[in-house]
Amino acid sequence: MPRMWTRLTKTVPARLRGRTQDATTLVRTYLLQETVDPLRQLGRYVVAGAIGSLFIGIGVLMLLIALLRLLQGETGAFDGNLSWLPYLIVIVVAALVAVATVARIVTGPARRRRPRDSKRAS
Repeated sequence: MPRMWTRLTKTVPARLRGRTQDATTLVRTYLLQETVDPLRQLGRYVVAGAIGSLFIGIGVLMLLIALLRLLQGETGAFDGNLSWLPYLIVIVVAALVAVATVARIVTGPARRRRPRDSKRAS
């Protein structure tokens, strides 16, 4: 098989061989420009978003722990039989934060909404 290929390439004139190399180089650079480069850009956005989400998650967790410590230590209302109540309050706050986050994700980014046209008077 390799002998046949070398025989075919030897019969192709040098002019045509140069043009085909130019065409393949052009196609290759075009494909790289239109596929690989946008994927690299997308990857950068994904990494930045993942890191930002991680930091926001850690911050929210620290705020919830701070709320729990505040309710347990600074208020005297949750002593004795009510010692479980700060945990319930923190769980409810965490659930509200999660619901607000999911609601914001589902509705999408804030966008300008055009007012609906009421019935036009002719």
